[in-house]
Amino acid sequence: MVELADMRLFVSAVACGSLSAAGRELGFSPAVGSKRLSRLEADLGVRLLQRSSRRLALTEEGLIYYERCQAILAEVADAEAAVSSGRQEAQGVLRVSSPVALGRRWIGPALAELAMMAPSLTVQLTLTDQLVDLIEGGLDCVVRIGGAPDSRLIARHLTNNRRVICAAPAYFDQRGMPQTPAELAAHDCIVMSRSGVAHADWRLEQRDTGVQTTVRVKGRFATDNGELAHDWALAGLGLVRRSVLDVADELAGGQLVEVLPQWAGADAPVQVLYASRRHLPARVRLFIDHLAEVFERVAV
Repeated sequence: MVELADMRLFVSAVACGSLSAAGRELGFSPAVGSKRLSRLEADLGVRLLQRSSRRLALTEEGLIYYERCQAILAEVADAEAAVSSGRQEAQGVLRVSSPVALGRRWIGPALAELAMMAPSLTVQLTLTDQLVDLIEGGLDCVVRIGGAPDSRLIARHLTNNRRVICAAPAYFDQRGMPQTPAELAAHDCIVMSRSGVAHADWRLEQRDTGVQTTVRVKGRFATDNGELAHDWALAGLGLVRRSVLDVADELAGGQLVEVLPQWAGADAPVQVLYASRRHLPARVRLFIDHLAEVFERVAV
């Protein structure tokens, strides 16, 4: 197989007019240069240069090969320059996967901000609640909530997530505010259901003691779509149990009010996973740093 270094030596020898001059330019001794050129000709099965003590002359095959080599080496130089530039400037395609709700609420907007900061960057966001393999999926980053650690990947902690029970002030004006988990059974609860069943078992955990309890809740509204459940809660139609990251703005603004905060359960880490710290492309580093800044501003 032809080596790129031999190809460079050949082109340099033609340009310089001698193997010794090409060797000085590339750091080879004349003997090594001659040996490399002979190996190149043997690999190709043709003579490229007519050599004498005074000059080098291209053969017909050598001229054809020289012109092709010039084009190939120019392409290689362009590729190396593009990669080198990419280490400094965020460019290329950034491929990210995220859970659906988190992606729509946080990751998508963060990527939009990033794209404005880096005009040469293209972003591709996959939203799925299935566990995604970063390496097999050809992804740059995966954002996960909880889950077992993956020893193959580097994880950067972004924030903590927990599930909260909340409703609009208008709902509490009509129905009052539950004071214990057992009282949830008497309230209208917006149920997440894929089977159309209008009841669900909410498993709650007391934050301080770790005591767990399960409450069978029911209501007039059931859906398999988290965003619709969110909208129904804002409309005052019932209590909903959601990720705090999904309702952080509404809780901060008073459109939703949390109940039974001591029963929110344990925090689950939100992390961004990537393959390696070594030779990390600028686009990946910029995304990770920007995402960390975004979640630093979130009060949960």
